[in-house]
Amino acid sequence: MSLPVTTGPVRIVRHHDGVVEVRLDDPGRGNALDLRTAEALRDATAEVTEDPGGAVLLRSSGGSFCVGGDLRAFAGRGAETSTYVHAVASAAHAAIQALYELPVPLVTAVRGAAAGGGIGLALVGDIVLAARSARFRLAYTAIGLTPDCGASWLLPRLAGPRRAADLILTNRVLNCDDAERWGLVSRCVDDGKLDEAAHRTAAELAAGATDALRAAKALLRAGAGADLRRHLAEEARSIAALADGQEAQDRMTSFLAPKSVS
Repeated sequence: MSLPVTTGPVRIVRHHDGVVEVRLDDPGRGNALDLRTAEALRDATAEVTEDPGGAVLLRSSGGSFCVGGDLRAFAGRGAETSTYVHAVASAAHAAIQALYELPVPLVTAVRGAAAGGGIGLALVGDIVLAARSARFRLAYTAIGLTPDCGASWLLPRLAGPRRAADLILTNRVLNCDDAERWGLVSRCVDDGKLDEAAHRTAAELAAGATDALRAAKALLRAGAGADLRRHLAEEARSIAALADGQEAQDRMTSFLAPKSVS
């Protein structure tokens, strides 16, 4: 059971198991980012931030995850092109920031093409599941542009600076297995199992130790920009604070309880 609460190119679906789904829902256009779609994504992620449930699932309808910016919407604007592209990027970036800063785990499910801005949307997840059909291509420099949607920030952290440069400068295409090997996705699954696997993963997280999962995610985010000494101190503070909580006490007691042998 689920409760769709929005319509349009981006939908929010609240599931009864605590999963809040953000769905790119314009498959006829490959879920491309024009200004309408980028603003819808910005507004949807802002709404989800207010009540993210136990976990958030970002996925898409159709055969492509997101083909990136809608070049048809960009072209033919003359002197207004820069203003329009900046507006699209700014709206999409607000969505990326909101997704990155979610306090609960974020699962992304990627099938088909993830290109341009779709790369940032795909990789911003904490856990990224990709279908065998998934193909990842930056494509920016091929059309005379530079990366947006956080791609130039995420890729060096996930794949390393050399591989990030290779992807951004040469526009090479990675298939699912390559993306998993390079650390861009968590694991590959068969296309027919992607939606089920992604929702199950999100539901398991939503049913998990809420305080610990939120705190662990905060540590992961903080660690990206902190020196080791400061981060170790923050890890010690966080684990000690959680250890006093009822949830951790109950779970430790359950873990230590004698297990029956069937």
